[in-house]
Amino acid sequence: MANGQWYPPEWPDRIRALADGSLTPVAPKRAATVMLLKDTGTGPAVHMLRRRSSMAFAGGAYAYPGGGVDPRDEQQIRWAGPTRAWWAQRLGLEEAAAQAIVCAAVRETYEEAGVLLAGPTDDSVVGDTTGEDWETDRAALVARDLSFAEFLDRRGLALRSDLLGAWTRWITPEFEPRRYDTWFFVAALPEGQRTRNASTEADRTVWIRPTEAATSYDKGELLMMPPTIATLRQLTPYDSAAQALAAAPDRDLTPVLAQARLEDGEIVLAWPGHDEFTKHIPTGGTPT
Repeated sequence: MANGQWYPPEWPDRIRALADGSLTPVAPKRAATVMLLKDTGTGPAVHMLRRRSSMAFAGGAYAYPGGGVDPRDEQQIRWAGPTRAWWAQRLGLEEAAAQAIVCAAVRETYEEAGVLLAGPTDDSVVGDTTGEDWETDRAALVARDLSFAEFLDRRGLALRSDLLGAWTRWITPEFEPRRYDTWFFVAALPEGQRTRNASTEADRTVWIRPTEAATSYDKGELLMMPPTIATLRQLTPYDSAAQALAAAPDRDLTPVLAQARLEDGEIVLAWPGHDEFTKHIPTGGTPT
C-alpha cells in the first residue's frame, strides 16, 4: 500500500451490492472517541492504541480510546461544566442523547485508557486512578455490571464536561456491516493521571505527536482509518493541548459520510472534504 489507509478487501463487492440495491445499509450506532493530548515541549502528543489484529472491525489499525454509547449513559448523572442544553445545541441532538455522547466519551476514556475526566467538585479532577479499587470499578464498567452514573455516584464525583471539546463527527460508510455515528472529542490529560493500556481490544498504546503519526501513516508504517488520520492532520497546527481545546468550539460538526458513485465504468469512493481518501475501483479490479 502507498500509505497506511485501512482498506478492507471486501469493500468493492459491498459497494457494488449497495449500488445495485442488493445490500441494505444497517443503522449506525452512536459512539464517541477522545483524542487525549499532553504537552511535550515540542507540541502536544496524542494517545493512540493499536487494535488487535483479531478484531473484526479495523484490526491492526491505530485509533483513539472510544466506543459505543451504553443506553444507561442517559441516566441522571452529576454534571459539571456546560449544561446539557448547551451540549445539545453543540452536538445537534436532544439533551438526553447529547448527555449520552459526552458520557460515553468520558466513560470509554476511563475504560480503555484509565483516565477519568471527573472530580469531587466542579473545578477539580481526580488524581491517580491506578489502585486496585479503581481497577475493580473499571472492570465492572467494562463488563456493564456498573453504569457510569452509579460509578460516579458511588465515588462522589461529577463528570467534567468542560474538559472536553467536540471536534468532528464521522459516520461509517453505508456499505460497512458495522456502522458507527461517532463524535470525536479533544481533551488534555489531567495532572496526576497517566494512561495505560486497559483495553482488551488493543495490543499496544503510544503517545505520539500528530505530525510524526501522520508521517508514519504516509510511509505505510501505521495503519489508520480515514477519520483517524484526518483528525491527526487537523491537530498539527496547534502548539499545545490548550490551543486545540480552545479551537474546538468553532469546529464544524457536520457529519462526514463516504459516498460511492459509478463513473466511467468504475466506482469512485470519496469522503467529502477529504480528497486524500478518494479511491477509484475498476469493475473487477484493484482500487487506486
